[in-house]
Amino acid sequence: MSSLFTPAKIGSLEIPNRIIRSATAERMASNLDGSPRKQLKSLWVALAKGGTGLIISGHMYVHPSGKCHPEMTGLYSDDLIPSLKDCADAVHAAGGKIAVQINHGGMQCHREAVDETIAPSAIDEIFLDQPAREMTTDEIKMLVKAYAQAARRAKEAGFDAVQIHAAHGYLISQFISPYTNRRSDEWGGDLQGRTRFLREVVFSVREQVGEECPVFIKFGMKDGLKGGLTAEMGAEVIALMADMGLDAVEISGGVQANSVRKGIRNASREAYFRPLVQLARKKTDLPLIMVGGMRSKGVMEEVLSSGDADFVALCRPLINDPNFPNLMKAGEQETSGCISSSNCWAETLGEGIACKCPPLKAA
Repeated sequence: MSSLFTPAKIGSLEIPNRIIRSATAERMASNLDGSPRKQLKSLWVALAKGGTGLIISGHMYVHPSGKCHPEMTGLYSDDLIPSLKDCADAVHAAGGKIAVQINHGGMQCHREAVDETIAPSAIDEIFLDQPAREMTTDEIKMLVKAYAQAARRAKEAGFDAVQIHAAHGYLISQFISPYTNRRSDEWGGDLQGRTRFLREVVFSVREQVGEECPVFIKFGMKDGLKGGLTAEMGAEVIALMADMGLDAVEISGGVQANSVRKGIRNASREAYFRPLVQLARKKTDLPLIMVGGMRSKGVMEEVLSSGDADFVALCRPLINDPNFPNLMKAGEQETSGCISSSNCWAETLGEGIACKCPPLKAA
């Protein structure tokens, strides 16, 4: 049997294969309160039926100040639990497993979503929608609790695991990066100070969900910005993660558009975060999840057989066709029909993510 279709665990959760749907902002929630629309449940059910071993939801905001963009799903209130439970139950009924990704946008919240943006330090950059002000100590402590309460809600809604978003220039990665964290108090300074917010979030989440609930992380190992987090710094953070109580690490990198590459047409351009994963492997025994442009079954199998990663995570290929894992397993398709043009993203309210590229005959 292909290594792609052997079971493995993240914490106590057994996953039937090594294919994970990497968190992808669906934009399928009410723009008023963040409650899921029916199309979100339908998307997740299609992924479950299509053979994805573990679905990771698109990022959900843990507090109204952290809503990144319109139509982002919310997890900031107990009022949202029933509608999210309906979605999780539908995934389970379809034979799937699903984790919630919890997030706060920090400086990367759009002006259409929040009145002001906040960050570890005041920052105004060309890639931001608006300048961000420095957070107070009380706000930092409040948001630690917000992450923890969001995780509790995810568990109460019946989701199988929680993933903490610490990549792509969102709030947790803003604390870790020296580019965006210029604080001189206990929440900044050296690596110990800059990782304090992450450590407090993980500890508080674990307190709420217990030891048996899998808690893992999506981590940006480098920013790709001058003066930002380097891969070597990121590797040192990963070395701390087992002691934090995390169960696995999904490796990514970059801020905003730097985290996604377009135009992947051959195997040599796939698995572009592999050097980061190989560096991380030297620092931890935790299960590693590799994301980054994988399109072909052969590349995925080689990544797993090499021992570099324990799971592969797909994003755009599963937007192109949620049934892609089943097709690979049946031997009916070796390569995704995704042409990596990033035309998936919603342009108008009510649309949601969908593949808009012209069809490509898959191999």
